[in-house]
Amino acid sequence: MPDTILYFIIFAFGSIVGSFLNVCIYRIPRNLSIVVPSSRCPSCNIPIRFYDNIPVASYVFLGGKCRACRAKISVRYPLVELLNALLYVAVFWRFGAGWHTPVYFIFCSALIVITFIDLDFQVIPDRITIPGIPIGLAAGSFLLPDPFIRYSLLGLKSSLMGLLAGGGLYYAIAVLSRGGMGGGDIKMMAMVGALMGWKAVLLTTFLGSLTGAVLGLFLMLFRGKGRKTKIPFGPFLAFGSLVTLFWGQEIFDWYFYR
Repeated sequence: MPDTILYFIIFAFGSIVGSFLNVCIYRIPRNLSIVVPSSRCPSCNIPIRFYDNIPVASYVFLGGKCRACRAKISVRYPLVELLNALLYVAVFWRFGAGWHTPVYFIFCSALIVITFIDLDFQVIPDRITIPGIPIGLAAGSFLLPDPFIRYSLLGLKSSLMGLLAGGGLYYAIAVLSRGGMGGGDIKMMAMVGALMGWKAVLLTTFLGSLTGAVLGLFLMLFRGKGRKTKIPFGPFLAFGSLVTLFWGQEIFDWYFYR
């Protein structure tokens, strides 16, 4: 199959999954079923027909409005679909086809859901992270490569060490900061560590803290926010996790062997 067609199929699949992620982002924090009922307009509650639910394209064709009530639809919906599609393409381009590919697809999608729920509700849902921990441990032990060692399986020992490092480090931070770190962050980093190992926990933490500090400084200087303004940390950890997944080895080599 020509590469162009293959990448188009992956992009289309990623956008379809992205449409489902929008359902998860809206319903999970509200304790609603992600299966039933079918997708509906949040304004008029009328079911969305299948031809109005085509990822990205339907939003463009409808001018960003519901066909029934003409209420404005948030641009977040096509952005989530597009972001997930692009990440799927990036995963396939970076890592190729293999047993690890669907695991990385699921991981990227989970990070998207975590990011937008944490932005809206300042909570990282257990329905994502708790199943993600044993799945990450199993995948890291038997399927996934080590992000920091070429052509090497992560393995059970490194996966378990990553789980304990992620959960343990953030639990210690939560205790020492007396609630400054939430339980969702602890479970999220246990999941990340199980998938990528203890080195990934450290790099993800550094990148997440750096980007969070930069944004916090920007908000204080240009938006008049105070030092006590609450900023959810999950999106920054998600960003750090993605950078680590795609370029962890290059960053590691640059730092230690420059």
